[in-house]
Amino acid sequence: MSRKVVRTSKFRHVFGQAVKADQCYDDIRISQMTWDSNFCSVNPKFVAMIVDASGGGAFIVLPLSKTGRIDMSLPTVCGHTGPVLDIEFCPHNDNIIASCSEDCSVMIWEIPDGGLISPLKDPVVKLDGHSKRVGILSWHPTAHNVLMSAGCDNVVILWNVVHGEAVVRIDSMHTDLIYSACWNRNGSQILTSCKDKKLRVIDPRKGSVICEKDKPHEGSRPVRAVFVSDGKILTTGFSRMSERQVALWDPNNFSEPLTLQELDTSSGVLLPFFDPDTGVVYLCGKGDSSIRYFEVTDEAPYVHYLSMYSSKESQKGMGYMPKRGLEVNKCEIARFYKLHERKCEPIVMTVPRKSDLFQEDLYPDTIGPEPSVEADDWFAGKNGEPILISLKDGFVATTKNKEFKVIKSLMDVQALQNEVKELREMVEQLTKRRDPNRMREGLKEKCKWTCTRYANNEIRKGAYWKEHFVELCEKSSWDTILQSISDQILLFRDFTFLKRILICLKPILIYVL
Repeated sequence: MSRKVVRTSKFRHVFGQAVKADQCYDDIRISQMTWDSNFCSVNPKFVAMIVDASGGGAFIVLPLSKTGRIDMSLPTVCGHTGPVLDIEFCPHNDNIIASCSEDCSVMIWEIPDGGLISPLKDPVVKLDGHSKRVGILSWHPTAHNVLMSAGCDNVVILWNVVHGEAVVRIDSMHTDLIYSACWNRNGSQILTSCKDKKLRVIDPRKGSVICEKDKPHEGSRPVRAVFVSDGKILTTGFSRMSERQVALWDPNNFSEPLTLQELDTSSGVLLPFFDPDTGVVYLCGKGDSSIRYFEVTDEAPYVHYLSMYSSKESQKGMGYMPKRGLEVNKCEIARFYKLHERKCEPIVMTVPRKSDLFQEDLYPDTIGPEPSVEADDWFAGKNGEPILISLKDGFVATTKNKEFKVIKSLMDVQALQNEVKELREMVEQLTKRRDPNRMREGLKEKCKWTCTRYANNEIRKGAYWKEHFVELCEKSSWDTILQSISDQILLFRDFTFLKRILICLKPILIYVL
């Protein structure tokens, strides 16, 4: 009589458990946007969630310890003019988060330790380069301040965030909407899935296709893809009969999948989260009330079903904690932040062990927060492997709050200086008119109204010069105003306010002249 042999795995008994009610984040109006992104990002300091907002887009950022009922008057990050579609914390600085929106922009924000005490409207950097809404963001895993964005204009842009510039623009490769985009382990390749039914492995610096697979799944619904161990690729999609599937591919031989498994007939897109330390992949479907998890190995059938966490309420989004933020003394191997209609609920995945000692087989050295290569070096062709840390003794889960410094390019500075010079020449022409005082008073009234509007609506960052610009317009001569702008060009961390002031001044001067 034959007996079925059960595959040996230390993760076979992993179980998921929701935290107690007082450890959840309650009374949060999660965004109602129909977009297949996570809607949540988390690190060892903060949890961020996209929320409903009138008159634009917003998300909230909470310290992890701020559980319980969240006051509706809590300050938000609200600089976008359209709904926010995706957010992601920087892996190398826990205080930096990127957001993208229907307003076609990408913004970089700096969150103070302890969270926000007032609404945050001015980003550290605003990245403009897409012509349609931007729905995908992904930070480079090893290069400092390199960010990838993908928009509904079918364009992928790689940004040098410190300089605020688009270094690589891949705009003729994808012929339809991009469903997903991610990096491999060292960031030397990117992987995209697209509505044109192609899966592409791309050299990000050359902007060229390394290899591609046509129709990884036969269905017409969205496909998601991530790199897993040894450069293999895991995809989730739909069959021709709309059954949900998970498949594993070897990019060196895209002809047939290593494995293809059918799961169910639900309609939600499956979001894959892969843990490279354990080889476990978690599949979370939007609209589902469960999380399936599988172990990816080198043995056929390669993707082994482990178990499923189920709950009563469906999920609107999901955040995934980096490994350095887990409680290793409790044998916690993953933690999710499940978004409900009105709350965020942490879910802990645990390996049952009797001993309280550190389990070295569960926690090999993992990716730490330090980058291994600078942005300029990476764009020049240098790769860097992830810098690993041990979770055993004395590791610090969070990063120190380092000021995010924006390096202005010489071209930006010179362009603004030329604008100021041109305005000076216009003012000099005004002083030669027959009745310069009258003309200047009328001009000053127009300028004061315009600048007051910009100051009241846009400027809330706290810088002294910004707060007192309106007073400067009221009491100072044009020469003093322009000199003040000139002085600030080389001192400002960003040029957004200065550019707006120059935009205000120039048309008024042209009109009067």
